[in-house]
Amino acid sequence: MDGLKKRLNESVQLKLSFTLSLAILVVAIVAGVFSFLSAFDEAHELQDDVLRQVAQLMDRQRLSPAPPTTDVRPKDVDEESRVIVQRLGEASSSPVGVDAERTFPLPTTLVDGLHTLEVGGETFRVLVKTTAAGEHIAVAQESGFRNEIARDGALRTVMPFLILVPVLLLIVADLVRKMFRPIAALSKEIDLRAEQELHPVEDQHLPVEVRPFAVAINRLLARVGQSMDSQRRFVADAAHELRSPLTAMSLQAERLAEADMSSLARERLAVLRQGIERGRSLLDQLLTLAKAQAATDAPKSPVSVQGIYRRVLEDLMPLAEAKHIDIGVEGMQDAEVWASELDMIAIVKNLVDNAIRYTPEGGRVDLSVGISEGKAEMRVQDSGPGIPLAERDRVFDPFYRTLGSEQIGSGLGLSIVQTIAHRIGAEIRLDFVDETQQTGLKVSVIVPMKQ
Repeated sequence: MDGLKKRLNESVQLKLSFTLSLAILVVAIVAGVFSFLSAFDEAHELQDDVLRQVAQLMDRQRLSPAPPTTDVRPKDVDEESRVIVQRLGEASSSPVGVDAERTFPLPTTLVDGLHTLEVGGETFRVLVKTTAAGEHIAVAQESGFRNEIARDGALRTVMPFLILVPVLLLIVADLVRKMFRPIAALSKEIDLRAEQELHPVEDQHLPVEVRPFAVAINRLLARVGQSMDSQRRFVADAAHELRSPLTAMSLQAERLAEADMSSLARERLAVLRQGIERGRSLLDQLLTLAKAQAATDAPKSPVSVQGIYRRVLEDLMPLAEAKHIDIGVEGMQDAEVWASELDMIAIVKNLVDNAIRYTPEGGRVDLSVGISEGKAEMRVQDSGPGIPLAERDRVFDPFYRTLGSEQIGSGLGLSIVQTIAHRIGAEIRLDFVDETQQTGLKVSVIVPMKQ
C-alpha cells in the first residue's frame, strides 16, 4: 500500500488515471445496484399485475374455478410457472403435495389484496379477490419462479454496466496517456539535444497548462546561452590579447639567441623559447576551441575529404619530416560530406597533429576514408602507444593528457575534435591498430554525407 501511495505521489499521470478509474467504478457500482433493485422491483410489480389481470378476467367473464380433483396434471406442465386459481378455503385433502395438486389450503380469513404465504414448505404470492358474484377467489403463483424471472431481468439491465465499465476504464487510461504525450515528447526532445543546441523549445503545440513550463525552459536556455557566449568571448578575447605579448617575447628570444652567451645561458634560453612556443600553441588551441563551440551557419555545399587531407598534410608535413615519420593517404577513395570546411580542417588537423606528436621517431601515420551506409568514415591511425581503454572516456576532456606522456601539448586537441563532431552530428571511435599487442591508435570519425 505504501508503494502505491509513493507511486501516486510521484506520477501525476498515474494519479489522474487512478482517481478517474476509482470515480468511474464507484459511480458504476452505485448505478448498477440502483438499476438492479429498480428492475427487480419492477419485475415483481409486473408479475403482480399478471395476478390482478387473471383475477379481473375471472370476474368479468363470470368464470368459476373448477372444483378440485385428484387427477394428476400432464407431465409437460411447468410446475413453477403455473398460476393457480381456486375458491378461498377450497383445498384438496390429497397428501401428494402442492406441486401435484391443483389447489392448496389457504386460510379463509384472508382479506382481499396481495399476500406472501408459505404453504407446504414453498412460498407463494397470492391475490385474494371478491368477485361480483360474491365468491372469494385466490390467484397464486410460486415465489421462487417469480424471483428467478425478476433476477434474470435485473441482471440483463445491469449487464451493460458490466461490459461498458471495463471498456470505459481502458478508454480513460488511453486518453490520459495521450494527454501526457506532449510532455513526454518535450522531455525526449530536450534530452536528445547536444550541449550546444540552446535554441528555444517549440511551445505552440503544447497544452495551455504546460506552455508556461516550456516558456520558463526557453528563458533558462536563453540565459545559459548568454552565459556560454560570454565565457567563449572571454576565452577568445583573452587568448587574442595574449598573442601579442607572446609574439613579442618570441621575437625578443630570437634576437637574444643571436647574441654571444655562455652555454648555460643558451640552454636556458632554449627552454624559455620552448615555453613561449608552448604558450602560443595553447592560445591557438583555445581560439580554435572557442570557434568550435560557437554556432555556425549550415554548410551550403559538400566538402571533399581528400581535399581536406591534402591541405592538412601541407601544413603538418614539416613536423612529420622532423621526426622522420612516414605519413600519407591510403587509397584513392574520396567522399563528400556536408560540413564546414573550417570544421573539417580543424578535426583532421588536430587528429594528425596528435598522431605525429605521439608516434615515435621513424614511425608511421596513415590517413584513409571509406563510405558505409550513406556516411563517410575518416580514419587516422598511427604506430604510437595508443590510448588505454581506461582513459578513453577522459581524453576528450579539456586539458587532459594521457598519463606518462612526455610530449608537449595543451590537451585540447581531442576536446576540439569532439566539440565539432557533436555539432555536425558526427561520431568518434577510438581503437587499437594492433588489438593483440594493444598498440597504435586508430581514430575514426563518421560523418553524414547528406544534408
